[in-house]
Amino acid sequence: MSEQKYNVAVVGATGAVGEQILSLLEKRDFPVAELKLLSSARSAGKVLTFKGQDVVVEEATPDSFKGVDIALFSAGGDVSKELAPHAVSHGAVCIDNTNAFRMDPDKVLVVPEVNPEKIQEHNGIIANPNCSTIQMVAALKPLHDAFGIARIIVSTYQAVSGAGHKAIEEMLRQSKEILSGNADVQPDILPVGSLPVKHQIAFNAIPQIDKFTDNGYTLEEMKMVRETKKIMGDESIEVSATCVRIPVINGHSESVYVEFKNDYELEEVKSLLEKAPGITLVDDPASQAYPLASDAVGKPDVFVGRLRRDLTHSRGLNMWIVSDNLLKGAAWNAVQIAEIIVSNRNGRA
Repeated sequence: MSEQKYNVAVVGATGAVGEQILSLLEKRDFPVAELKLLSSARSAGKVLTFKGQDVVVEEATPDSFKGVDIALFSAGGDVSKELAPHAVSHGAVCIDNTNAFRMDPDKVLVVPEVNPEKIQEHNGIIANPNCSTIQMVAALKPLHDAFGIARIIVSTYQAVSGAGHKAIEEMLRQSKEILSGNADVQPDILPVGSLPVKHQIAFNAIPQIDKFTDNGYTLEEMKMVRETKKIMGDESIEVSATCVRIPVINGHSESVYVEFKNDYELEEVKSLLEKAPGITLVDDPASQAYPLASDAVGKPDVFVGRLRRDLTHSRGLNMWIVSDNLLKGAAWNAVQIAEIIVSNRNGRA
């Protein structure tokens, strides 16, 4: 990418998103001079491989960021709140995958296909949106520019990897137990590890992701509401979300109803999506071609299909949006931002 190289830190390197970030930095040949892999004390000492070299994972502390140019955080909101300011004080630009700074009015919230110009406005910390929000706004941005969006109603079908490695293990364990004839599985993780009531995820759908708020919506649902408005730069967009966890390992799917301010033609919608960066249109009902989570895994794009005019509203559009939640929904979005930072510093933006 560049002759100039940068000291990079990955915080939460042993987690699901951290592993994806590390893989992308290698695959994209990101200009890394020195790589620091940071984690909790529990994971410190593990050895990971980067470009054929063993790198020992260190415990993340306030002093870990001396000399670091770019720090990518994916170790939980509390860790980001504690350590990101220290990283900034040492001169690093932080790209944060948690909910710690997303709705902070002083922090930019970025999806490169939607609002890349915001990257240059950062004050040391750039927030990565929620995974379910990222794929939706990436698909809706070209349509909002063309027709104006008045209202969004979204129902999500979210993979268990969004809740971490332990949630994946729980789903696989429960599935094996049920298939072996044991119907009395013991859930330990989902829907929310810190809450007293847990539910079976195997062969099930749990209509709760994160904790409930006073208005009856979950935090995950409210993230989609608030983040969409901030990323789109339009507080007038009405958003309603229902977020559901389903027994899929990777790949979030979304059923989205969009109500435009202006009239539209379906063929123009398809044309806009075909030309949009980071979007792959898969929409051929005659051949049963539509986005599937199983097809999206390992791919950086957002996949869109099942496009159809709403039967009850002339300016309404229904669509199906799918993406790998660990890639575009987290790691790839963060690495994209880092690449733009590098390009800007080299005068290539």
